[in-house]
Amino acid sequence: MNLRMSGGARGLKGEVRVPGDKSISHRAILLAGMTSGTSRLRGVLHAGVTRALLGCLEQLGIETEALAADDLLILGRSWRTPGAVLECANSGATMRMLLGALSSAGVRATLDGGERLRQRPMSRVIDPLRQMGASITGQEGTDQPPLTLQAARLHGIDYEMPIASAQVKTAILLAGLSASGPTILHERARSRDHTERLMRRLGVPIRVMDGDIVLDPDGTSHAPFDLEIPGDLSSAAFLLAAGILVPNSQITLPMVGVNPTRTGLIDVLREMGADVRLPHLRQNGWEDVGTLVARSSGLRSTSVSGDRVVRMIDEFPIFAVLAAQAEGVSVVSDAAELRLKESDRIASLADELRRMGAAIEPRPDGFEIRGPTRLHGAAVDSHGDHRLAMALTVAGLIAEGTTTIQGAECIDESYPGFGRVLAGLGAEVA
Repeated sequence: MNLRMSGGARGLKGEVRVPGDKSISHRAILLAGMTSGTSRLRGVLHAGVTRALLGCLEQLGIETEALAADDLLILGRSWRTPGAVLECANSGATMRMLLGALSSAGVRATLDGGERLRQRPMSRVIDPLRQMGASITGQEGTDQPPLTLQAARLHGIDYEMPIASAQVKTAILLAGLSASGPTILHERARSRDHTERLMRRLGVPIRVMDGDIVLDPDGTSHAPFDLEIPGDLSSAAFLLAAGILVPNSQITLPMVGVNPTRTGLIDVLREMGADVRLPHLRQNGWEDVGTLVARSSGLRSTSVSGDRVVRMIDEFPIFAVLAAQAEGVSVVSDAAELRLKESDRIASLADELRRMGAAIEPRPDGFEIRGPTRLHGAAVDSHGDHRLAMALTVAGLIAEGTTTIQGAECIDESYPGFGRVLAGLGAEVA
């Protein structure tokens, strides 16, 4: 499917409730499936990535019922050995977190995925799980999918995270729920902490102090739960950018999760001079939630490196579009992890934004962008990457002429109806 938009947009205005947070939805769905009884998830993301996870859980014997597009009942129970391969599509979160949850589930299962997922690194999650006693074998003796797990008894570990990865951290903690003895994790850089927050809300004996996470299971399972999931800040980022870049615009986004481990882009935008406001901030008992308002504004260049990269790791495609319109040279470093996403986001960003006239130079661990540059419409490729496709869509709004995003169906992985939302704000999108 192609998405086509006319450049030179002006005056995008309106209020939009963005889809439920992808990271929280994944964790809530898994934890609901691991309990005994019925849980209700309100505001849950219903998109490609969560459909992959729900499909795997249904093969494991978990029943689900959709009450509405974003309202889901999950009947948790003991998992059964599936009769077929668990297909994770191209969802790295689904595969990594399921590896942790399945490691002590007492079943035999094989996990596989699409071509890109088969290329993504799995050793980083398999190694600590094996240290806990998990039995995991990969294709032809490697640690690449398809991956087969056998029933095993796990024990806790004391583990220093070599890289900042919330998905790896979550897999270890999910495995630790059924392990004997405590599991202790040491983080060099703080990754998103949705798992720790959600486990605490569910009464799991977990504590966090000075970069250390201690899970000391007491042998009892958490009870079913009712959860309200906030909007996804990573999805909101594209609408914030549209509000900043398109002249005479103001876009309001209520009920967005603004967890401090996720707000790196907001900090960077403010440094760049963007008019981004957070007039209403509250806690819903376990996560920070607020209303974000973006208004048209000029930008100046900035540099992003170090721990801030972790706090905005999913937002670099849209950051690149913003940087292309900022005065001066913006530099991203310490972000080699971008090469291991749904696409090689460094190479893909450089290739596609250059087609539109951006002055971007890739680096091994990031990129450099000189701005501002006048973008022109072009035929560009999504590379099967939902965040790249949405970033190119926003770029098309401010380009001269028509931009066509080839392979735009991948946007449904995280933001179904994104094109319709932009049209509702006043953009010309087909």
